[in-house]
Amino acid sequence: VVLAMLQARWDWAFAGFVIAGVSDGIDGFIARRFDQQSTLGAYLDPMADKLLLVSVFVVMGFIGQLPLWLVVTMVSRDALIVCAVLLSTVMAHPVEIKPFLVSKANTAIQIVLAAVVLGELAFAVHLDPLRPALILLSGVLTVASAAAYLVAWLRHMNGYGEGGKSG
Repeated sequence: VVLAMLQARWDWAFAGFVIAGVSDGIDGFIARRFDQQSTLGAYLDPMADKLLLVSVFVVMGFIGQLPLWLVVTMVSRDALIVCAVLLSTVMAHPVEIKPFLVSKANTAIQIVLAAVVLGELAFAVHLDPLRPALILLSGVLTVASAAAYLVAWLRHMNGYGEGGKSG
């Protein structure tokens, strides 16, 4: 997808993004339906999804299709979460990542936004009222999600400082 974007092959980028999303959904359904879920898959699948989404957003930011403030906000949120998990682990108080509803909504809006931008470029259409609204909503949800994770992490670490109980 990213390679197609860098070559301005928007039709291929859009198709690849849609295929990645559909195949991810089918893969998850099959794993749940036939009880084929694994611990490794539970970690790798969301990491792969996030890597694709972050890569798409970064390229869109650099080519001027998304505002850089949104890309920086998104990448900063993800870096904050990774750093919090690593720091907790180093401090021998690992934190379990459980997605919040705001985080799930954030990811959904980011996926829709990426698909809209790629679709606009692939099909030479302009969805002017939709794209700015999705950009704003994505920014708000990204900040809200970062705040939710930060508060949860601080409570978790504060509990550690009070005798190891988790809060």
